[in-house]
Amino acid sequence: MSKRIDTIINELIDQYLEEDRYNRPWIIGFSGGKDSTALLTLVWLALQKLKGDNSNFTFKRPVYVICNDTMVENPVIEEYVEVVLNTIHNAAKEQNLPITVKKTTPKLEDTFWCCVIGKGYPVPNNSFRFCTEKMKIKPTSQFITSQVDVNGEAIILLGTRMAESQQRARSMQKHEIKGHLLSKHPLNPNTYTYAPIRDLMLEEVWYIINAFPSPWGFDNKILYGIYLDASADDYECPTVVTDESHKSCGQSRFGCWICTVVKEDKSMSALIKNGVEWMKPLLEYRNKLVENRNISEFRSSTRRNGQDAVDATGHNMGNYTFEYRVQMLKELLDVQKQIQKIKPHIDLINSQELIAIQVMWYRDGEFDITVNQIYNEVYGRVVSTENFGLQERLLLEKICNGNPNDYHLIQELLALQKSKGLLMKNYGLQNDLESHLDLFLKNNYAN
Repeated sequence: MSKRIDTIINELIDQYLEEDRYNRPWIIGFSGGKDSTALLTLVWLALQKLKGDNSNFTFKRPVYVICNDTMVENPVIEEYVEVVLNTIHNAAKEQNLPITVKKTTPKLEDTFWCCVIGKGYPVPNNSFRFCTEKMKIKPTSQFITSQVDVNGEAIILLGTRMAESQQRARSMQKHEIKGHLLSKHPLNPNTYTYAPIRDLMLEEVWYIINAFPSPWGFDNKILYGIYLDASADDYECPTVVTDESHKSCGQSRFGCWICTVVKEDKSMSALIKNGVEWMKPLLEYRNKLVENRNISEFRSSTRRNGQDAVDATGHNMGNYTFEYRVQMLKELLDVQKQIQKIKPHIDLINSQELIAIQVMWYRDGEFDITVNQIYNEVYGRVVSTENFGLQERLLLEKICNGNPNDYHLIQELLALQKSKGLLMKNYGLQNDLESHLDLFLKNNYAN
């Protein structure tokens, strides 16, 4: 295996050094999963080998590590990836490597909840997969296009492998150019793809992760443990053993926790079975969305464009009714509140999405029930205009030592300060903060 891996590293060096008039940037799609981790590891080792002991070595082309956040990622993976990306960013700077971390997200109007709860799109299935285009392809394509505009061309490094599935192998063979390592990208002009680990088997991917220390200084045992916990009984597990601590591990696929395209979310079910029990409400909510997808009373008789959407049996096939959208939002916030008792930093839907959903409801002529009313019913307060990133939320939770009450108090005080800051003067802010603290102490520490 070591010789095979050395061959790939040397191939990467040759490709990096290949002369071209554009010095085309390399773009690596990084999901945090096993394949993208193995790919980035080999690229990183190639760059280190290229640099050697020459501290003044000049790298000819930039390397971008792109992570697309759909905003409904599996929370276990999302938290892991956030920490890993930060580690990659810091390590690349320390080692003077031409690696830049970028994170892409869908446009606000294209997020899952804005489409489903805001606009009433039926949740995705095999014949209606709006999520792939809006939440994955578009955000990444926009970044690729920006690089092409600046550099003329770009090369995307893919972590795809022939051995993943017959369908994957057929797709890769369809686009490859015989005798060339680069293939034309099927969607983006002036863009090429390169799949360095295309011929690796699953066992070899795990060998790279288990046998090679992470060149950016992260503990790969964490990723290994996530896959081990997410391995369902019916997955065939490879038996890659590089030392006695490496037991067999799964090849589970991680994606959106809310994915309704698959019949069953086996990775989330396995995580719950293996001790991550706080995710159970997520799985139950996801399953309920699948069950309710085609119920006629939850669907309108017309599509959003006004086109008739009733089949021959009288079954409604249009977008979701306003009443059902209200129900979905309330149940989602109930699940979020339940989860936050254990994981305070997790937001299943953020404040920007909630505000956008309200705008969409108004545009649909729905004024009887507001998002704030629903939010207040669940949380006992109105929607905050403050929105923290995951990194900030994780830090805040750590400071609060995992105490949800303290965590939410600080969030509320920050939101109160921001609301006062919108005025010309912060008149009355101190009194409001003191009153809020007094009420918190009375409700939580009366004894």
